[in-house]
Amino acid sequence: MRAFIFPGQGSQAVGMGAALAEASRTAQDVFQEVDEALGQNLFRLMRDGPDDELKLTENAQPAIMAHSIAVFRALTKDGGVDLAKAANFVAGHSLGEYSALCAAGSFDLPTTAKLLKLRGQAMQQAVPVGQGAMAALLGADLVLAQKIADAAAHGEVCTVANDNDPSQVVISGSKAAIDRAIEMAKDMGAKRAIPLPVSAPFHCPLMQPAADAMQDALSYVVVGAPLVPVFANVTAQPETDPDTIRNQLVEQVTGMVRWRESVANMFDAGVEEFVELGGKVLGPIVKRIAPDAKVTSLTSIDDIEALAKEIA
Repeated sequence: MRAFIFPGQGSQAVGMGAALAEASRTAQDVFQEVDEALGQNLFRLMRDGPDDELKLTENAQPAIMAHSIAVFRALTKDGGVDLAKAANFVAGHSLGEYSALCAAGSFDLPTTAKLLKLRGQAMQQAVPVGQGAMAALLGADLVLAQKIADAAAHGEVCTVANDNDPSQVVISGSKAAIDRAIEMAKDMGAKRAIPLPVSAPFHCPLMQPAADAMQDALSYVVVGAPLVPVFANVTAQPETDPDTIRNQLVEQVTGMVRWRESVANMFDAGVEEFVELGGKVLGPIVKRIAPDAKVTSLTSIDDIEALAKEIA
């Protein structure tokens, strides 16, 4: 069994997709379609930078999705790979869940791009810059991370945002509380606490205004049943019902990304190979959760052609 997985924020880099667009007309068409949907030359920003503009949440989210879908379409359209036959599940980390849903046919590409542009803007606007923060706790599992977050809260928001793998959990909340958590993390048993270079505190209750904005936007959008089940971030379970998927995408804005559980549950369900489309961020995380699983990362045309040959 195989799962296709899609990376989230942090996997962007200047130059992303440039070589792929030169090698594949299909990939080029994806970037053009996203540019047209957004009325913005996003691909030029992806290709040429500047880096600080690409990192902006409202640009990074649709850019990462566009890159993943360009890889996916090069694999399926050019490589002749049928998603329903090649993969048993799809899943994505945070914004990657939108990429997964686009790949599985729940959203068309222009809709996905517009939703992610809005999601990025809404997340950025939910909390004034400098008032929120996130930190990665290394050498901490979910239980320890929750203890640290609770101890640091002091009546402010401080909660687990991403349960990434058995040794890396990300916390999110008000800046003062996250600063306290960073200070006390080592004494409480974590190896290290690293502040993350993000512009907003994602996946915590402070994002409620963004969740409200997404609820409104998603109410106007047609959600199709995915071709294969999508493992949802908020439940770590497979889902195919369009209305449930819509609600889970709203919950996801303030809820914890249960990535460790998602991968563990897919592996327990029989998934032996995880294929990351458009990045090399999730692969090492998957190996820490399921060491016996095979991990394949697709970013270049060579990667895509090799997997297409293997699957076909």
